[in-house]
Amino acid sequence: MTEAVKKLKDWIEHSDNIVFFGGAGVSTESGIPDFRSTDGLYNQQYDYPPETILSHSFYEQKPEEFFRFYRNKMLCLDAKPNAAHRKLAEWEAQGRLKAVITQNIDGLHQKAGSRNVLELHGSVLRNYCTKCGAFHGVEDIVNSTGVPRCQCGGIIKPDVVLYEEGLDEDVMMRSVSAIRRADVLMIGGTSLTVYPAAGLVRYYRGNKLVVINKTDLGAGADLTITEPIGEVMAQI
Repeated sequence: MTEAVKKLKDWIEHSDNIVFFGGAGVSTESGIPDFRSTDGLYNQQYDYPPETILSHSFYEQKPEEFFRFYRNKMLCLDAKPNAAHRKLAEWEAQGRLKAVITQNIDGLHQKAGSRNVLELHGSVLRNYCTKCGAFHGVEDIVNSTGVPRCQCGGIIKPDVVLYEEGLDEDVMMRSVSAIRRADVLMIGGTSLTVYPAAGLVRYYRGNKLVVINKTDLGAGADLTITEPIGEVMAQI
């Protein structure tokens, strides 16, 4: 165990108000591809760039192509929680961790047992009819072809924030509130480049800001660990 990990372990053991803010790197260790790594979705070849396909305007204009990509690349339903997900759920059960704020849409935090999860970009597990508002599980997307339709004839849209769409204001406000009150703020597996989510960090008022990321993005952090987050969390 490195000195940095020992220091983090000490901070965790003496805190009862931890907030975790995570991105794609938390789920890559569960086999879910991210967007920006060398083998991520942005570096694979499609007729359109993934960022274009996952935009609101593309969804509106080319829904069949949108859903073809969405089924093939965005649904990783066999993925299992890794050591990071499990440790966070353990800390919550102990009363140490107050919230998980995530940019991920895979539902793995909840699968690991976390309850207070603030999903900034929504979840693939929730889907709604754009016509009647009826809820649909992810199986209604998986088991359909072309554009998935509700019994009423409306399109079933994933409850995922697409490019060009705004974040849920209630989720944002709850995230701001949790970060402001946090003793320890842990940031893991995120490049902190996607706004407005990345801007949440500025609301932290404490002096135990931890960044755990394979790429050194810890400028301004009180503790930086450049190791895979699952490997770090398994040691604590």
